[in-house]
Amino acid sequence: MTVLTRWEPFREFSTLQDRINRVFRDSYSSAGQDEALTTSSFAPAVDVYEDEHKVTLKIEVPGIDEKDIDVRVENNTLTVHGERKIEKEEKEENYRRVERQYGSFTRTFTLPTTVDTENVSATYDKGVLKINLPKKAEAKPKQIKVNVGSEKSIEAKAPSKAA
Repeated sequence: MTVLTRWEPFREFSTLQDRINRVFRDSYSSAGQDEALTTSSFAPAVDVYEDEHKVTLKIEVPGIDEKDIDVRVENNTLTVHGERKIEKEEKEENYRRVERQYGSFTRTFTLPTTVDTENVSATYDKGVLKINLPKKAEAKPKQIKVNVGSEKSIEAKAPSKAA
């Protein structure tokens, strides 16, 4: 099975920039460990699939409260914005390694004209945000009945030229 992944070249630069910043903070900062826990932006993984009735997006956003997720549709553009916050119950000095990404994210998707933007719905379950984008009735495939047997055809006469 082939999986299509949308290539976003600037996502790699953001990750590289975060790593370079961390190296300089750790090397030249006296605070080092405390500043390593600062937040940045990230891009959660998204699966997009389509059938004859709808387009569905599944976005991985574990650890984010549903109140911290904003889904909007405007001018045929779907925008999903959210924020994962560092849990304040844990004392920062006890961390030995922080690999989960914290901070805010924004993902935007240009919707096809076949999507009915008035009936978009979203659900959040077990860390996955699922957005259903139903298709307009006129965009759904129509079954054409094929008649079997002979049918009389009417031949059109060409208009005669008056001389």
